[in-house]
Amino acid sequence: MATRATRQPRRIPLSRERILRAAVSLADAAGIESLTMRGLASQLQVEAMSLYNHVANKDDLLDGLLDLVASEIEEPDAGVDWRTATRRRAVSAHDALLRHPWASLLWASRGHVGPARMRHLDGMLRGLREAGFPPGVLDIGFHTLENHIVGHALQLSSFPFEAEDLPAMSARYLEDFPAEEYPDLAAHIRHHLEEVDGEVSAFEFGLDAILDALERTRGGD
Repeated sequence: MATRATRQPRRIPLSRERILRAAVSLADAAGIESLTMRGLASQLQVEAMSLYNHVANKDDLLDGLLDLVASEIEEPDAGVDWRTATRRRAVSAHDALLRHPWASLLWASRGHVGPARMRHLDGMLRGLREAGFPPGVLDIGFHTLENHIVGHALQLSSFPFEAEDLPAMSARYLEDFPAEEYPDLAAHIRHHLEEVDGEVSAFEFGLDAILDALERTRGGD
């Protein structure tokens, strides 16, 4: 009696979204510099040439990755005041960049802007315009916010040490540090040895300072 052929598992069709999501996972795990078309194809269990039916080249792949990250940025609820909306949008964008440590550098260096990133930028600008900021202040405020979001995420993502290692490193560093010559720097290092509950993050502290300054400008102070 003939045996029935073993049924092969159904292969998931290759698509641009599937390629981009696999590439994001690889970049998150090993860094954007490790991402290659050949390695991506291997992860997806396809031939490398198959990728080019969905992405034009490596640049198109990187632009797609960045826009996928931008799609994670939450839109604030309708009807909230400009400051609340802008703050929520900024915090969400910052969080998205930190979830993908490679993304802030791409955000700052890629010239092409995809639709998800356009929606984020347009929403930020629209919120400031509808709040009544004149064009010159709106432009400066928008760039200041974007620089703070991306710059802070880039700084954190590029920091070569893990947060949990800082107290021990600071303690070792202070053993030979000339504290009498540089007392304020020594005090700053000691601060990292302390665990302070309820501290506002440096990002949110700076963000609130920017929003305070914008509010004063909007009010004509």
